[in-house]
Amino acid sequence: MIRAVLFDRDGTLIADDPSHTRDVELMPYAREAFDLLRSRGMRVGVVTNQPAAHDDDLARVHGEIESRLGTFDGWFICRHAPAARCECRKPQPGLVLEAARTFGMEPRECAVIGDIGSDVEAAQRAGAQAVLVPTGKTLHPEIASAPAVSANLLEAVERLI
Repeated sequence: MIRAVLFDRDGTLIADDPSHTRDVELMPYAREAFDLLRSRGMRVGVVTNQPAAHDDDLARVHGEIESRLGTFDGWFICRHAPAARCECRKPQPGLVLEAARTFGMEPRECAVIGDIGSDVEAAQRAGAQAVLVPTGKTLHPEIASAPAVSANLLEAVERLI
Protein backbone atom coordinates (compact mmCIF):
# COMPACT_ATOMS: atom_id res chain seq x y z
CA MET A 1 0.00 0.00 0.00
CA ILE A 2 1.29 3.46 -0.93
CA ARG A 3 1.57 5.82 2.06
CA ALA A 4 3.71 8.58 0.52
CA VAL A 5 3.99 10.20 -2.89
CA LEU A 6 7.21 11.91 -3.89
CA PHE A 7 7.18 14.38 -6.77
CA ASP A 8 10.00 15.47 -9.00
CA ARG A 9 10.04 19.27 -8.99
CA ASP A 10 10.96 20.74 -12.39
CA GLY A 11 8.81 19.48 -15.25
CA THR A 12 6.53 17.50 -12.95
CA LEU A 13 5.28 19.68 -10.11
CA ILE A 14 6.18 23.01 -11.70
CA ALA A 15 7.28 24.14 -15.13
CA ASP A 16 11.03 23.79 -15.61
CA ASP A 17 13.49 25.55 -13.30
CA PRO A 18 12.08 28.95 -12.35
CA SER A 19 14.67 31.63 -11.73
CA HIS A 20 12.35 33.69 -9.54
CA THR A 21 9.15 33.15 -7.56
CA ARG A 22 7.18 35.07 -10.18
CA ASP A 23 8.24 32.38 -12.67
CA VAL A 24 6.77 29.50 -10.64
CA GLU A 25 4.08 27.87 -12.74
CA LEU A 26 2.26 24.87 -11.33
CA MET A 27 1.73 21.99 -13.71
CA PRO A 28 -1.89 21.16 -14.63
CA TYR A 29 -3.91 19.45 -11.90
CA ALA A 30 -1.22 19.93 -9.23
CA ARG A 31 -3.70 21.47 -6.79
CA GLU A 32 -6.27 18.72 -7.33
CA ALA A 33 -3.63 16.00 -6.98
CA PHE A 34 -2.39 17.42 -3.68
CA ASP A 35 -5.87 17.93 -2.34
CA LEU A 36 -6.67 14.28 -3.10
CA LEU A 37 -3.48 13.03 -1.42
CA ARG A 38 -4.10 15.11 1.69
CA SER A 39 -7.73 14.00 1.89
CA ARG A 40 -6.40 10.42 2.09
CA GLY A 41 -3.85 11.29 4.80
CA MET A 42 -0.88 10.53 2.59
CA ARG A 43 2.59 12.02 3.04
CA VAL A 44 3.86 14.23 0.21
CA GLY A 45 7.41 15.20 -0.61
CA VAL A 46 9.66 16.44 -3.36
CA VAL A 47 12.79 14.72 -4.68
CA THR A 48 14.85 17.04 -6.86
CA ASN A 49 18.33 17.53 -8.30
CA GLN A 50 19.33 21.19 -7.80
CA PRO A 51 23.13 21.49 -8.12
CA ALA A 52 23.33 25.08 -9.33
CA ALA A 53 20.64 26.70 -7.21
CA HIS A 54 21.53 29.01 -4.33
CA ASP A 55 20.00 28.26 -0.93
CA ASP A 56 18.10 31.56 -0.84
CA ASP A 57 16.66 30.96 -4.32
CA LEU A 58 15.58 27.45 -3.38
CA ALA A 59 13.93 28.70 -0.20
CA ARG A 60 12.01 31.37 -2.11
CA VAL A 61 10.85 29.05 -4.89
CA HIS A 62 9.90 26.26 -2.46
CA GLY A 63 8.09 28.79 -0.29
CA GLU A 64 6.13 29.96 -3.32
CA ILE A 65 5.18 26.39 -4.21
CA GLU A 66 4.03 25.74 -0.65
CA SER A 67 2.04 28.98 -0.61
CA ARG A 68 0.05 27.60 -3.53
CA LEU A 69 -0.19 23.92 -2.59
CA GLY A 70 0.31 23.76 1.17
CA THR A 71 3.16 22.47 3.27
CA PHE A 72 5.10 19.44 2.12
CA ASP A 73 6.19 16.72 4.51
CA GLY A 74 9.72 16.86 3.12
CA TRP A 75 12.01 18.40 0.52
CA PHE A 76 14.79 16.02 -0.51
CA ILE A 77 17.39 17.82 -2.57
CA CYS A 78 20.61 16.67 -4.24
CA ARG A 79 23.01 19.60 -4.50
CA HIS A 80 25.76 17.64 -6.29
CA ALA A 81 26.85 18.12 -9.90
CA PRO A 82 26.45 15.10 -12.18
CA ALA A 83 30.22 14.52 -12.16
CA ALA A 84 30.18 13.96 -8.38
CA ARG A 85 28.60 10.51 -8.89
CA CYS A 86 26.83 10.72 -5.55
CA GLU A 87 24.15 8.31 -4.35
CA CYS A 88 21.50 11.00 -4.05
CA ARG A 89 21.40 12.43 -7.57
CA LYS A 90 18.62 10.84 -9.57
CA PRO A 91 18.70 8.25 -11.17
CA GLN A 92 20.44 7.00 -8.02
CA PRO A 93 17.98 5.97 -5.27
CA GLY A 94 19.38 8.09 -2.42
CA LEU A 95 16.67 10.76 -2.27
CA VAL A 96 13.86 8.22 -2.37
CA LEU A 97 15.53 6.14 0.35
CA GLU A 98 16.08 9.27 2.47
CA ALA A 99 12.42 10.22 2.11
CA ALA A 100 11.27 6.75 3.14
CA ARG A 101 13.55 6.81 6.22
CA THR A 102 12.39 10.32 7.14
CA PHE A 103 8.75 9.28 6.83
CA GLY A 104 9.36 6.11 8.85
CA MET A 105 8.30 3.70 6.13
CA GLU A 106 9.69 1.20 3.68
CA PRO A 107 10.54 2.41 0.14
CA ARG A 108 7.88 0.02 -1.24
CA GLU A 109 5.30 2.20 0.57
CA CYS A 110 6.42 5.21 -1.49
CA ALA A 111 5.76 6.20 -5.08
CA VAL A 112 7.59 8.69 -7.27
CA ILE A 113 5.88 10.77 -9.92
CA GLY A 114 8.25 12.28 -12.47
CA ASP A 115 8.58 13.45 -16.04
CA ILE A 116 11.80 11.75 -17.16
CA GLY A 117 13.47 8.38 -17.02
CA SER A 118 15.84 9.27 -14.18
CA ASP A 119 12.84 9.87 -11.88
CA VAL A 120 11.44 6.43 -12.72
CA GLU A 121 14.84 4.78 -12.40
CA ALA A 122 15.48 6.32 -8.96
CA ALA A 123 12.14 4.97 -7.75
CA GLN A 124 12.78 1.51 -9.15
CA ARG A 125 16.31 1.32 -7.71
CA ALA A 126 14.92 2.23 -4.28
CA GLY A 127 12.13 -0.33 -4.48
CA ALA A 128 9.37 2.29 -4.82
CA GLN A 129 6.61 2.51 -7.39
CA ALA A 130 6.92 4.99 -10.26
CA VAL A 131 4.55 6.83 -12.55
CA LEU A 132 5.79 8.85 -15.50
CA VAL A 133 3.89 11.97 -16.55
CA PRO A 134 5.45 12.83 -19.91
CA THR A 135 6.13 16.36 -21.10
CA GLY A 136 7.72 17.70 -24.27
CA LYS A 137 11.13 16.85 -22.76
CA THR A 138 10.33 13.19 -22.09
CA LEU A 139 12.06 10.86 -24.53
CA HIS A 140 10.04 8.18 -26.34
CA PRO A 141 12.20 5.33 -24.94
CA GLU A 142 11.53 6.66 -21.41
CA ILE A 143 7.80 6.46 -22.05
CA ALA A 144 8.04 2.99 -23.57
CA SER A 145 10.02 1.60 -20.63
CA ALA A 146 8.05 3.25 -17.80
CA PRO A 147 6.07 0.85 -15.59
CA ALA A 148 3.13 3.27 -15.55
CA VAL A 149 2.34 6.39 -17.60
CA SER A 150 -0.32 9.00 -16.84
CA ALA A 151 -1.45 12.06 -18.76
CA ASN A 152 -1.29 14.43 -15.78
CA LEU A 153 -0.63 14.64 -12.03
CA LEU A 154 -4.21 13.97 -10.97
CA GLU A 155 -4.41 10.84 -13.12
CA ALA A 156 -1.07 9.68 -11.69
CA VAL A 157 -2.26 10.16 -8.11
CA GLU A 158 -5.56 8.42 -8.81
CA ARG A 159 -3.61 5.48 -10.27
CA LEU A 160 -1.57 5.20 -7.06
CA ILE A 161 -4.41 5.40 -4.56
